[in-house]
Amino acid sequence: MPDLIPARVGMRLEEVDTPALLIDLDLLEKNLERMVEDVKDRRVRLRPHAKTHKCAVIALKQIAQGAVGVCCQKVSEAEAMVYGGVRDVFISNEVVGRPKIERLGALARHAKVAVCADDPIHVAEYSRAAQFYDADLDVLIELNVGANRCGLPPGDALVKLADLIVASQRLRFAGLHAYHGAAQHLRTWTARQKAIAAAVGRTMEAVELLQQQGIACETITGAGTGTYPLEADSGIFNEIQPGSYVFMDADYAKNLDENGRPLQAFKQSLFVYTTVMSRPTADRAVVDAGLKAVAVDSGMPLIPALDDVDYRVGGDEHGQLILHDPGRDLKIGDKLRMVPGHCDPTVNLYDWYVGIRKNHVESIWPIAARGAIL
Repeated sequence: MPDLIPARVGMRLEEVDTPALLIDLDLLEKNLERMVEDVKDRRVRLRPHAKTHKCAVIALKQIAQGAVGVCCQKVSEAEAMVYGGVRDVFISNEVVGRPKIERLGALARHAKVAVCADDPIHVAEYSRAAQFYDADLDVLIELNVGANRCGLPPGDALVKLADLIVASQRLRFAGLHAYHGAAQHLRTWTARQKAIAAAVGRTMEAVELLQQQGIACETITGAGTGTYPLEADSGIFNEIQPGSYVFMDADYAKNLDENGRPLQAFKQSLFVYTTVMSRPTADRAVVDAGLKAVAVDSGMPLIPALDDVDYRVGGDEHGQLILHDPGRDLKIGDKLRMVPGHCDPTVNLYDWYVGIRKNHVESIWPIAARGAIL
């Protein structure tokens, strides 16, 4: 079956088939530029997280503006980036299972690859694969700084694991991965500040323990869109990993700045484009974007042009628009832009981005790492 591409270059926006995933190219570019400007005077490297956009085209744009490489969560994501032209990837996750570890070792022959560990089992398998493929792997220990997912706390086990990495063939101990995912969507600046202060304290403790054993941490990496200024100004982190800043979403729009106002630094550049397919009642319309077109794990999408209309899930292929003004002029065939509640899993539902500028299609970009869960 041929790929179903919802648009072609030069087409007017209203001609784009739906559901489609739109990028406002002007706003995307402003977001990329704003992040570069924001970190320019800070002593941190920018390594954006590609799990948000899953697109080598966007990754290469980030690198062209000064990013050192990208983060990925899965080996398959990293493969999509490397085979798309990215030369430096950090898999900010543990890799387990022989098929994935074989691919990890093979990938390290084609690019600079780093990966996380929090157990000697990881280290042994990484070393075996690196030796078999005659490749080198950077390994960072994942530190649990409060998210309580993977990772070790500061202590003897962390020091022993670092010693093991240093002693392992074809592995290089590269530092610590100290990402506090749970802090990214704490709504107030004070709450995020408190969480990251605790994370910084744990990270400093871990670095000091390693230094006492003569083990240097070249890289201290972490941070996301919700907290990166805090890590960047901490004096301990030297690399940050924001991802969602390229697109933003309805959930991030709920975060507040230090003055209690909604964050304004980055603009909403990603939209789900949908068509009204039915207007069965005066207070309800139905669109063609349901659960297969927009992720709702972090809340319902918003419709910027219709602030008095609420989206409700109508099933796999249907979304319901609840009209608080029954007299609103919304007809079958009308097309709307929706802001997804959570950008990352929404992106994973699509094969293509439709890049829009001046209400015309300028580009069609493949989402190369769509479905990359292995």
